[in-house]
Amino acid sequence: MEKVVLGLSGGVDSTVCGTLLKRMGYDVHALYLDIGRPGELEAARNAAEAIGVPFESLDIRRELDEHVIAPFCGAYIRGETPNPCILCNPSVKFRALCAHADALDAQFIATGHYARILREGGQVRLLRSKFTNDQSYMLHGLAPSQLRRLLLPLGEYGKDGVRELARELRLAVANKPDSMEICFIPDNNYAGFIERRGIVPPPGNFTDTDGNVLGQHMGIHHYTIGQRRGLRIALGERMFVSDIRPDTNEVVLSRGNGLFVTEFQAENANWLVEKPEAPFSCAVRVRHSRTETPALVVPNGDNVTVRTQVPVRAPTPGQSAVFYNGEVVLGGGVIRRNIP
Repeated sequence: MEKVVLGLSGGVDSTVCGTLLKRMGYDVHALYLDIGRPGELEAARNAAEAIGVPFESLDIRRELDEHVIAPFCGAYIRGETPNPCILCNPSVKFRALCAHADALDAQFIATGHYARILREGGQVRLLRSKFTNDQSYMLHGLAPSQLRRLLLPLGEYGKDGVRELARELRLAVANKPDSMEICFIPDNNYAGFIERRGIVPPPGNFTDTDGNVLGQHMGIHHYTIGQRRGLRIALGERMFVSDIRPDTNEVVLSRGNGLFVTEFQAENANWLVEKPEAPFSCAVRVRHSRTETPALVVPNGDNVTVRTQVPVRAPTPGQSAVFYNGEVVLGGGVIRRNIP
């Protein structure tokens, strides 16, 4: 019986994932990655008991702070909008799962992500989920060595199907709400979280694209490219954040002009297939949604230039551009700057 280490949060997805792995004949060992959230360690322990698998926990607060929280805060101070799950997966979560698997002499790791793994001809590929709740975008940053060990049973199920299966199994987590917030910011107040760490960017000027001052903003960490709500400035018309300039502490507003681009750059590309050397056509996602745009990707070392066939809205610095060939995730990089 092959052994697998399951990342178990105590939620419905990871709990059902453990049940499916047992049905598939795996020897499942649950690992809870503890960041100190009240009540969640016990919830994960109860979930492991409910599905009948051995349980251990690992405190990852130091690693989370170093590899995720500190870079997350730094990115906002640079006027970027980072995705902490993409930062966390390769450097903290999957690294910890692989290390624990090594300690247990387990070949595989597993999580409750909605994506699929294809093993064919000695190759391992990451594929989109068959359903709308696809999470492959979040996994594009994995190291190939992590991907080779990964099992993703939920990729064959929709969210509703997993809920129904949990009810059939009479699992206590069947009706537990999904977590929608960032795990280390339970109140969803990103700016307040950054300020509580002693980083308080000062107020500055809202300007228009011509440099005219429109009012005062609360600090650049309150804003993201494309934002309309929560600006707290009355201008008599709909205005959007079109640029954030940390060097001058300005937040640029516009009527939406400049948000749509057909060319941008991404850096530090991570490839889940053989690293491309020549330009190639694919579909690109510039945020965590199912919207894909046909594009030409031009590699340049570890960076790429992305040229889309139709304009895409607000490819935001700090977010990821992820490349797809049909169902297959090719890789992705961090969006850095737009080219006019």
